[in-house]
Amino acid sequence: MSGKHVLITGASSGIGRALALRHAQDGARLSLFGRDEARLEASAKACRDKGADVASFVVDVQDRAGMAKAVADAVALAPLDIVYANAGVATGLSTGQILEDPEAVRATLAINVIGVLNTVEPAIPAMTKRGSGAIAIVGSMAGVRGLPFSPAYCASKAAVYSYAESLRGVLAPHGVDVCMIVPGFVATPMAAATKSWQPGKISDTEAADIIANGLERRKPVIAFPLFMWCALRFITFLPPRWVDAVMLRFSADVPSTKEKEAV
Repeated sequence: MSGKHVLITGASSGIGRALALRHAQDGARLSLFGRDEARLEASAKACRDKGADVASFVVDVQDRAGMAKAVADAVALAPLDIVYANAGVATGLSTGQILEDPEAVRATLAINVIGVLNTVEPAIPAMTKRGSGAIAIVGSMAGVRGLPFSPAYCASKAAVYSYAESLRGVLAPHGVDVCMIVPGFVATPMAAATKSWQPGKISDTEAADIIANGLERRKPVIAFPLFMWCALRFITFLPPRWVDAVMLRFSADVPSTKEKEAV
């Protein structure tokens, strides 16, 4: 990955920050995107300490015009080799709750779905013109099969899963790879807020290594852990009511995101 220009949204924490550090140690040039200036600068400094050339962009992925300008500014620095559409939030239901907060639902869809579009769309013209590069969209195992304790989050990740699959075929003839990243439980602040059984959980550093290695091998789907990926894909063939009944036996408390619908 040495010398490559890597753009990462949601680079202030979690998987995004871990990816930034991983690519920094590989000698990549970084364009880091985030909303919180202080946290973003902390990530940027950690990457610079590893010797990376880093540009920081304080921007909200929901801001279509702002993202278009920021991506264009990043492209002006150097051609993009990898674009990670990583920024995202989670929301869900607490024990006994039936309806998700409507404002939180819409904020989740805006960030997790529209935010991906606002990241990817401005990057595509330059990458296809150049005829190379990779777009990596960070989804979730929750996008493979809907879970009864996080409807909006599952819907948002299912949407970007389908988007990545469709985009992959469109961009392949133009030399641009599209990769769907499907992580299970990763030790991030988002996962820490969820009170549930979290089988196969790994560190964000381990996740970044798996993702970076998978991209190097040009894998169209990077799903981990493998046992969870296989299990979720298998249960999609089972009668839905059977699966629902089993899932409801597991307790989960997923806090509502603090994000609210933009007015």
